Amino acid sequence: MENIVFQPIGIIYSAYTEPRGTPIQPASAKGKKGRVELFPQFEDGLLDIEGFSHLILIYYFHRSEGFQLQVKPFLDENKHGVFSTRAPFRPNPVGVSVVKLVNRNKNILEIENVDILDGTPLLDIKPYIPDFEATEQIATGWLTNSKHKINNAVNDGRFEL
Repeated sequence: MENIVFQPIGIIYSAYTEPRGTPIQPASAKGKKGRVELFPQFEDGLLDIEGFSHLILIYYFHRSEGFQLQVKPFLDENKHGVFSTRAPFRPNPVGVSVVKLVNRNKNILEIENVDILDGTPLLDIKPYIPDFEATEQIATGWLTNSKHKINNAVNDGRFEL
């Protein structure tokens, strides 16, 4: 199979310049502000985005190097397969976060609940629509016993090289 090439459509800005200390999920970043700056040629794609309270940001883990197929995720001390975690060391270093849209000014989106490093390349934006998601009972695997830790969880450096 040939390589797949993506071009960033913008940059995500936040207060987090280093991985260590960055919230590990939007749930642990409540109220943390940031902004998305879409490149001007993509501004027309934001038409009607103001009607959505939350957005799915898809981005490139630009500070992640290499990958591991088994990792100790932030909320557990046991190893799990990388595909059963949201760890940044992945074969394709792609991240996903659901953030709150606060305001739009032309090609700039002010957002909250930001768990993303400053300067992160943005690959795509999608509106978060709960009705589109699975509605049956959700199982959370190994994380079931650690979910209570998420509200204050930050990167402790375990994925630094």
